[in-house]
Amino acid sequence: MAVKTSSISLKVEEGSNAVVVKNLYLSCDPRMRFRMKHSKDPGFVSFQPGSPLEGFGVAKVVDSGHPEFKKGDLVWGTVGWEEYSDIKNPESIFKIHHTDDVPLSYYTGILAPKKGEYVYISAASGAVGQLVGQFAKLMGCYVVGSAGSKEKVEILKNKLGFDDAFNYKEEHDLDAALKRCFPEGIDIYFDNVGGKMLDAVLLNMRLQGRIAVCGMISQYNLAQSEGVCNLMNIVYQRIHMVGFIVFDYFPQYSKFLEVVLSLIREGKIVYLEDIAEGLENAPAALVGLFNGRNIGKQVVVVARE
Repeated sequence: MAVKTSSISLKVEEGSNAVVVKNLYLSCDPRMRFRMKHSKDPGFVSFQPGSPLEGFGVAKVVDSGHPEFKKGDLVWGTVGWEEYSDIKNPESIFKIHHTDDVPLSYYTGILAPKKGEYVYISAASGAVGQLVGQFAKLMGCYVVGSAGSKEKVEILKNKLGFDDAFNYKEEHDLDAALKRCFPEGIDIYFDNVGGKMLDAVLLNMRLQGRIAVCGMISQYNLAQSEGVCNLMNIVYQRIHMVGFIVFDYFPQYSKFLEVVLSLIREGKIVYLEDIAEGLENAPAALVGLFNGRNIGKQVVVVARE
């Protein structure tokens, strides 16, 4: 790579719908390295030698021929690695409306649209899955969950508001089941089980999909963990896969509590608990988690007062 000096007009040509922006933040992504070599994948365009690199960034509009953008607007999207970019295809940038409560740099990665995305949750009737699904619905997503009994499937659809659900124990082909529920693919997978389910999901993820790995309960009691065969799809579909552990978010707990309590009070969130009475029943309650006995959050009551 080399740094070059050149000139650019800061005015849009008459009649053009292009947008000229001053770049503020650029996102450094490892996937850019793959674009530095020839690719036969039509959705993975290689960088052209001698031209600026490009990636996600945040910028301020300098001049615009597009009706949706005006001088001074802050935008995020695909920009060149340069001080100013002449964006011929304004469909690749998006106006930033919220600037007071988060740093602008967040728009290079962490903040992305959620409404309308396709979300799949395994172990969806459990303590975590039930909430993840409801949060996703509140954000305007299409949500499907899987569980291990007909009763749980009915709860997901009729009580928790999931758009669809299926009993994975009745499915002989998990890949086919997911294609039936998500004919256009999955944007977000919240993984609680791992194993064969994760392998099937990888075959159904959409381009730039995200996987949050919260747990792999199907593997915990195995002497030898099952392998995952379809990991190459992470590369093909540019999937972002990351571990999710609640301890990392304890500093945000007070804010989370404020939001969730309000949702519960307004009846927008349903929270299911599975109560085991007495300390003597705690071992059975724990074991029950691994054969799908519980519905919702498993709780053991040692004393009522």
